[in-house]
Amino acid sequence: MADEGWVAVGAGASTALETFEEPIAERITRVGQDRSDLLAFYKFPTSDARYERLTRFYNDELSALSQRPFESYDQEAKVDYLLLKNYLKRSLRTLELDNARDAEFAPFVQPFATPIRDWVQTRMEVRVIDPQEVASSFDATAREVRRCRQLVRGAKPSRYSKAAGHRAARTIEQIRNHLREMFEFYTGYDPSFDWWVREPYDRLDAALAALPAYVREKLAGIGPDDEEDAIVGEPIGRGGLLAELEAEMIPYSPEELVRVAEKEYAWCEAEMAKASREMGFGDKWRAALEHVKGLFEPPGAQPLLIKSLVDQGTEYVEKHRLVSVPHVAKEAIRMYMIPPAAQKVSPFFLGGTYLQVSYPTSSMSHADKLMSMRGNNRHFAKATAFHEMIPGHHLQLFVADRAQPYRRLFSTPFYIEGWALYWEMVFWARRDFFTCPEDRVGSLFWRMHRCARIVFSLKFHLGQMTPAECIELLVDWVGHERATAEGEVRRSFNGDYSPLYQAGYLLGALQLWKLREEVVDQGLCPEKVFHDRMLNANMMPIELLRALLLKQDLHPDFKSKWRFYQGI
Repeated sequence: MADEGWVAVGAGASTALETFEEPIAERITRVGQDRSDLLAFYKFPTSDARYERLTRFYNDELSALSQRPFESYDQEAKVDYLLLKNYLKRSLRTLELDNARDAEFAPFVQPFATPIRDWVQTRMEVRVIDPQEVASSFDATAREVRRCRQLVRGAKPSRYSKAAGHRAARTIEQIRNHLREMFEFYTGYDPSFDWWVREPYDRLDAALAALPAYVREKLAGIGPDDEEDAIVGEPIGRGGLLAELEAEMIPYSPEELVRVAEKEYAWCEAEMAKASREMGFGDKWRAALEHVKGLFEPPGAQPLLIKSLVDQGTEYVEKHRLVSVPHVAKEAIRMYMIPPAAQKVSPFFLGGTYLQVSYPTSSMSHADKLMSMRGNNRHFAKATAFHEMIPGHHLQLFVADRAQPYRRLFSTPFYIEGWALYWEMVFWARRDFFTCPEDRVGSLFWRMHRCARIVFSLKFHLGQMTPAECIELLVDWVGHERATAEGEVRRSFNGDYSPLYQAGYLLGALQLWKLREEVVDQGLCPEKVFHDRMLNANMMPIELLRALLLKQDLHPDFKSKWRFYQGI
């Protein structure tokens, strides 16, 4: 019978809801949201419950995905299937790696982390608590924190790596933050909680507050005065790199990629020598580079300089019909200043959704002021202004927010940074953008920098280079000031970037350049159409982008095999 639009169905009858097939794009959105919620709920580091729940989530989603009708999908849906499968498998590997790293310092962290974890989880699940029991537990936990100091002090020098010590200190800071959130959830709302728990909490919080610096100093060799500038990093080894390369769909070994970088660096050196001769320095390109470094703008001129270069890049791609530029994308560009302290990590300017410009201030040292001004050198910035904004990251992220935005879950440096650096290669090849030798020196400086990033990041994770040696490579190979080299290495290994992120710039650009040869140079579509299709496809490993654009046959067990670089 019908009643207000509802229809009664007999027992066993099939309904539209029962036969609903979740579209693959919606599945991706759901998986991303489910994962975010699970991470927010099971937030405690080193928690067995967190590890087990996320492991079950990834495995369940992989199992469910394998039941989907892959062969019935169109090309876009097949690519989405493979993207999601790759994402889930990679997430499992990352979870296992993190769990193994946490196990290194478990002997001295878990005794006090476990009771705190239990109270945090009790608060998350909003279960009944006994304030007197909490107070007693906090007193006992504070004793475990003091015992942790004894274990750390008595540890043999070879017992824990510097990376393990540094990771343990960060984890303790997270534990303290979660404890504070648990305490603040109850305090002020439950009088008996304040009565019993306030003093035990303050003692436990004070003990936890002092512990990270102690662990860093004893295990990582980082004193309180060195903490801000320390570079530690966590090498993942050759096996870890191979797993990351598989996830990024790069069918090369780390050693082969180092040879790619060395070959590209040799090309850069030859081009540097050509520009150096034009400038009257003969083959002494390092002297030419130092000359160009000194051609920076006076203090106060940086913002207008950078904005003019951004406009130049935008006008160039529009004039030559290289890519579509939506009006709002160029109209709504914003600019901000990078705080002096942040310039220790980012000494140049940054882009993406908006511009961040480094700017010398009276509070900075002379060396930092010089670094800031050189970061905005006209000839160096000409190659980076369009890299960061249009047609680079700003345009890329603008479109990504509007065209198949669910694919931003599959963010990869080979697509993100590769796209921006690819445009440096496009403009270089056109020969009417970097018109003077000083501009070419500035552009080549950055290309050399990207070659060096591949070498030092891969060799660091292979255990073949220390952070100090990475800094020396940037100074010797590229001509960086030592302060900027330190900032680059610190940014590479401070934990905010994936192990292959720095390699992704040049390798992603080389992938896109090869794909351009296969599409544009073969007359399959005009240049503007090619670039628009890449942007609208959104983020993914470049080999899957290639399969999408070239309509290649795909199967559920797709493996990377595209050898995009020859001669190594």
